[in-house]
Amino acid sequence: MTAASTPASGRAAWRADFPIFERQIYLNSCSLGALSRQSRARVQEFLGEWEQRGAAAWYDVWWERLAAVRAAYARAIGTPADGVALHASISTATSVLASLLDYRKRPKVVTTDLDFPTVAYQWLARRAQGVEVVIVRSPDGVTVPAELIARAVDDRTALVATSHVYFTTGAIQNVRAVADAAHRHGAWCYIDAYQSVGQVSVDVHAMGVDFLSGGGLKWLLGGPGIAFLYARQDLLPELDPAVTGWFAHARQFDFDPHTLVRHADARRLEQGTPALAAVHAQLGGFEVLEAIGYPRVREVTAALAHDLVARAQELGLRPHVAPEPDARSAIVMLPSADPAAAVTRLAERGIVADARPGHVRLSPYFYNTVEDHVAALEALRG
Repeated sequence: MTAASTPASGRAAWRADFPIFERQIYLNSCSLGALSRQSRARVQEFLGEWEQRGAAAWYDVWWERLAAVRAAYARAIGTPADGVALHASISTATSVLASLLDYRKRPKVVTTDLDFPTVAYQWLARRAQGVEVVIVRSPDGVTVPAELIARAVDDRTALVATSHVYFTTGAIQNVRAVADAAHRHGAWCYIDAYQSVGQVSVDVHAMGVDFLSGGGLKWLLGGPGIAFLYARQDLLPELDPAVTGWFAHARQFDFDPHTLVRHADARRLEQGTPALAAVHAQLGGFEVLEAIGYPRVREVTAALAHDLVARAQELGLRPHVAPEPDARSAIVMLPSADPAAAVTRLAERGIVADARPGHVRLSPYFYNTVEDHVAALEALRG
């Protein structure tokens, strides 16, 4: 079923869950997923409990909701809940991972020039400790072939860290090939899936990755302040991060400063107290996504991305995307001599988009329509 062939009643019901469309055309989900009525209601529920019960709510409902959000993240990536740790951001998740590695025998970390900078920053910050960061360059500015990443990996490599979907172009990476290349040399593979989970199918076991992170900000409709880190379950017993917090302690309410006994599951990779408002907003996002179903979300969103690219090409706007439709996500980069001015022009017409160096970025999601595309492209031309 394509976006166009989805019954109008179904599309209208999805869209009605997001009040922003009552005022604007929203084509910026890659920056921040639209706020749903369900997320607002969940946050209001949390605020009511905070007001009425205070800290007493921790010991029953809030604790259970932490477990619920871990389980929902796990369902989104095809793994049991014991493989998922909660975090405040990808940066905190990556800092925990970076603290796991022994760089004495394996000082190399391989990444690419198309990845979001957070992926590289953790290891660039460790160069004084002898860490060697190898940044593989894209030959076309769109994607990085897995074979180029493979050539950069050797027996001195500790980690290959790259993206499932490149934020720069929306191109979908061949993660399995990257993971295989890392494993041939005994290295770990870490995937930043912030740009993909929710809009693109993710199965961590089929991908063969060791670690994967994502979060609520974009396609999972949870807003800022909530993210997760997946770790391969058979690795967990050996993971002893130097960056930690009291939520990693298996007996955290013992408040014992003398011993650190880590959880047996992925919670051993957590840090401090999660932001509960963000947890509740994320639970509301999952209500929407799981009611529709991730396969349908992917199908409709992919059809919308195809429509947007085709319309832009017809208008001569030369979208900077992967040439093969199956390798595209819903991140559509349109070259622009003055992206900021173009985004301002869109905003004047009630259309929300974003600017990146040299490009206007449009990112449709299942709640968009082809009419949104027509309005945005007309504004960019005019």
